[in-house]
Amino acid sequence: MKTGPDWKSRIRPDHPRIFINRDTLPAIRVRASTVCKDHYLKVRSFAAASPPDTGWAAIDRPPPLPDGTEVRDWGHRMMCSAIVYLLEPAADRLARLVSELRASAEYYHACYAEDESVNWYAASRAACLVTLDWIWNDLEENDRRAIALRLLDHVDEALHKPGIRRRNGSDHRSGFYGAPSLAWFAGLMLHEEGIDDTRAARFLEKGYDDHVRLLAHRASACGDDGGEASPTLGYAFGEYPLAQWNFIHTLHSSTGEDISGNWPHIRMFPNYVIWNWLPGDLEFGYGDNTHTDNSMRTIWMYTHMSHIMHFFGQSHPEWAGLARHIRDMAGGGFPLDKWAVYPFLLDGLDSAPPAAGPDILPPARHFENLGQVFMRSGSGDHDTYALFCGGGSLRSHRHYDATHFTIFKKGFLALDSGTRMGNTDNLQNYYAQTVAHNCILIKMPGEAPSPYWNGEVYGQAGGQNKTTGSEITAFETNPHFTYVAADATPVYNGEKCALMVRQFVFLPPDHFVVFDRVTSTSAGYAKTWLMHHAKEPVVDGSIWTSDQDRGRILARTLLPEDATLEKVGGPGKEFLADGVNYAIDAGPSKLIVENKYPIGRMHYEEVPELMGRWRMEVRPGAARKDDAFLHLIQVGDQSVRSMSEAKAAVNGANVELSFRGTDEEIFVSFEAGGETGGRVTRVRRGETVVEKALARDVQAQEGLAVPG
Repeated sequence: MKTGPDWKSRIRPDHPRIFINRDTLPAIRVRASTVCKDHYLKVRSFAAASPPDTGWAAIDRPPPLPDGTEVRDWGHRMMCSAIVYLLEPAADRLARLVSELRASAEYYHACYAEDESVNWYAASRAACLVTLDWIWNDLEENDRRAIALRLLDHVDEALHKPGIRRRNGSDHRSGFYGAPSLAWFAGLMLHEEGIDDTRAARFLEKGYDDHVRLLAHRASACGDDGGEASPTLGYAFGEYPLAQWNFIHTLHSSTGEDISGNWPHIRMFPNYVIWNWLPGDLEFGYGDNTHTDNSMRTIWMYTHMSHIMHFFGQSHPEWAGLARHIRDMAGGGFPLDKWAVYPFLLDGLDSAPPAAGPDILPPARHFENLGQVFMRSGSGDHDTYALFCGGGSLRSHRHYDATHFTIFKKGFLALDSGTRMGNTDNLQNYYAQTVAHNCILIKMPGEAPSPYWNGEVYGQAGGQNKTTGSEITAFETNPHFTYVAADATPVYNGEKCALMVRQFVFLPPDHFVVFDRVTSTSAGYAKTWLMHHAKEPVVDGSIWTSDQDRGRILARTLLPEDATLEKVGGPGKEFLADGVNYAIDAGPSKLIVENKYPIGRMHYEEVPELMGRWRMEVRPGAARKDDAFLHLIQVGDQSVRSMSEAKAAVNGANVELSFRGTDEEIFVSFEAGGETGGRVTRVRRGETVVEKALARDVQAQEGLAVPG
């Protein structure tokens, strides 16, 4: 959605115009002495400190400039210093900024002369371009031209020079914080300045179009639910949203147009945050996560939620209220080392709607474009939380994990195992593969490995070969149960898999039923049902138990009737895939080493629990093409000693399960062939609480909440 064919004609001719302009500067000056006073004092201190040395570029820095200024990347500190200069002009600070701009430009060119990237992130270089815009009016013409051309030349190289090692050239489908993001800042800074108008216009148009594509891509990914361009929270809740904030702010400051309301997905972001937030400030650990502790990513959360409150406090108070609640949970404040200008731009935060907590949410939420279904029994420490994966279109940092589920109650009880920590071969050979997830393997001899970005994949454990293509065929939620059906057949190799359908029923507060129908193209292709745990399971016949933190999971295999159960794991066997254990302390992958990424070898006395130490494997007792797996799962605290009594039977075309809950009888049936279907009945003290056929379509959800 462009602002119109004449958007470039609206760019103000004066400077500053990036984030700040002549009209907004007086209000910013007032904010710096009132509501932003504490932040401004921190900005002043940071501006006086030595810049942090990230150590990213593998070069020896050139000698200092003649005035003694070190040749290095001054960008982030420079933005803070430039803010101070705008509010408290001083000749000596201006002189330092000029020297630091020159030194930074020399450093960037020195890196590229050796074919080395400056940094994976481009924010420090963008900060240099912003700084030049802010001090433009006070520079001598020769200084303006020389510095501007030197920085423009670097942006040109960052976008076009081949052979740069470790350059982040990712496009609008990513976080967009690498080299391509510089085009917008360079084009906007030099627009019609008569210095190099041809290149400036080219970069300006490219930067604008890239950001519009970014917004459109994220709108598609979020749908009517909210979210981001990746379901991996280190990205989605980290730096990914910054590209949106930067574009909205800078387009507004330079043209006067506010486009925040044109993109509804932005205001719905808090919805995705709250569904991922677990008690204890934890998250499910989906995608390329470290799994060291599954802590919620909150470094940028205060910033992101403040933006929601700023942009939508008046127009959409329900989203702003939820954002305030999340900001209160996250705590913290605005970072100084990146985009320290934000607080001075955000007004109305104190008058934003009061905090609105998660009690307004339905029992489950289907984020169909992201390929995730979240469900919960409530929003407290004693409640049960689950994530089911299927459908969706995003590929960014997504694993071969269709039909995977994670269950949390007082601990991580059914895990997403493995780790990206250390970028070892564990990442692409185990963690990203189906074998690391609570899915089903179909082992076809000779099947090609499923590739992943971290390096070579050496084997195929029987997993999926596509990360997208599965489909959620049914979904419904109500106070009595949440139901999901997923067809994962398309994400398995068609030469081995004719059918892989999973039906997943959550019966709050503590029970799950998982029914899988699997058809292999050959009876000789072995099938394995997987569930991963932090600690060694205790197996008693067809039942096993495992603990994590304060929680306990109990699971019972009911089908196949001839099932064999095996626990796999323990020291040296935690991450077995196709007969090889991919240890987490083996050092970075060959790809990472060859590209000289600054990632070192990890060392742990023992594997962290949340990376997964054990898994249960369930297999049919005989070889056949068609198999059905039926599992009853119960979760609770560690006072739970035994599992609910349960019976299962195949009755003609139906599979029927009955079991006893705390004070009720529960009956769940599934259709054993044809379309997915079934029925749920809950009878409490002789009274039928619910009796309902399972949905055959997907329940629509929109807005913040729907009736239960």
